[in-house]
Amino acid sequence: MAQLIDRRSSGRGRSAVNRERFLRRYKAHVQGAVRKLVGERKLADIEQGGEVRVPKKDIAEPSFGFGRGGDREFVLPGNREYVAGDRIPRPQDGAGGGGGSAGEGDSEDAFVFSLSREEFMQIFFDDLELPRLARTELGRTDQKKSVRAGFARTGVPANLAIVRTLTQSLARRIAIDGSLRREAEELERAFGSAAAAGHPAHAAQAYAELQRVERRLERVPFIDEPDLRYRNRVMRPEPVARAVMFCLMDVSASMDEDKKDLAKRFFTLLYLFLTRKYGEVDLVFVRHTEDAEEVDEETFFHDTRSGGTVVYSALDLAERIRAERYARGWNVYVAQASDGDAFGADPARSARFLRDRLLPAARYYTYLELAAESDSGRSSTLWAEYARVADEAGNLAMRRATRRDEIYPVFRELFRKDTQ
Repeated sequence: MAQLIDRRSSGRGRSAVNRERFLRRYKAHVQGAVRKLVGERKLADIEQGGEVRVPKKDIAEPSFGFGRGGDREFVLPGNREYVAGDRIPRPQDGAGGGGGSAGEGDSEDAFVFSLSREEFMQIFFDDLELPRLARTELGRTDQKKSVRAGFARTGVPANLAIVRTLTQSLARRIAIDGSLRREAEELERAFGSAAAAGHPAHAAQAYAELQRVERRLERVPFIDEPDLRYRNRVMRPEPVARAVMFCLMDVSASMDEDKKDLAKRFFTLLYLFLTRKYGEVDLVFVRHTEDAEEVDEETFFHDTRSGGTVVYSALDLAERIRAERYARGWNVYVAQASDGDAFGADPARSARFLRDRLLPAARYYTYLELAAESDSGRSSTLWAEYARVADEAGNLAMRRATRRDEIYPVFRELFRKDTQ
């Protein structure tokens, strides 16, 4: 009996089916572990995948064990103190036999599961969706995509179209076999007629031709070179769905470092989410006090600046940048973070400008108000003006946050998938 031994090393994708099955069966537990991991990670490492810990009790399954039935008494090997029938005294005061002090706190065994970057991001944003059916604006067509383009007579074996090849083979054999079999039937009739009429020479000639046709029938191949068909693919230019994300942040004296950290976390979540929905995402950072300016990311989050608050300046600058650089072919998203400390006529003026200029051009506008925990129940003047606009517009969403652990729930609430 021949025995085959597979000495190939395990490939990187050999366990892909098992991983997919595990993620499908324990999706809810892995999602919970990923969300717990979000609060423990640094912002820059949030999309890198890595190890998640799932409690073993959540993935444990019942099993049957087989062994000897009934009550059994035995003494383990290496025992030097007890013999069969001795009664072991109960430990006093709940102390165990470990000889050390009891531990403190809760503990549980965990199953460590490593997620790739793509798996981590898929679970992280699995039940979220962009509102208002975005990605309708398409950009330039410098990206090419491989698409099916029928079949070809030449190609590599990996692209062999088996069904189409067998169809061609069957059609060829039907055509060839049909004509040869009709010829063989005519020769059989001629051979029978010549033999019955007593013409041995004609009968011998007909029989020789019949043998030649039958040999040709036997030599008809099952699959011949002209039957081969290969799947053909061509590179076709495809428009790229593009988005631009405007990050507007108040950097006045009332916005301390904790509030800026909350804003950065919200902006990062939105950016990561947009990169999964669009082929190209641009970022525009606009900060403001009394006046607004476009800056780079490092300056936006870390450069110190102080002054009063004029929200209108940031909205006006964002609209001018959009009209100049992103007027056509871009899906516009705006995220604004502020503590709402605007005074005088600025809140009403900003709300009117937002309603008349920015909202009609934007797919979605999110306003995150960052307030101190002591002021969490107080509505700012900017919030009150924006709330009136939100009642009329369907693409303006407003939320409040005061602590770091509220950012992710707020984000999920803003972009939850519509089940209607």
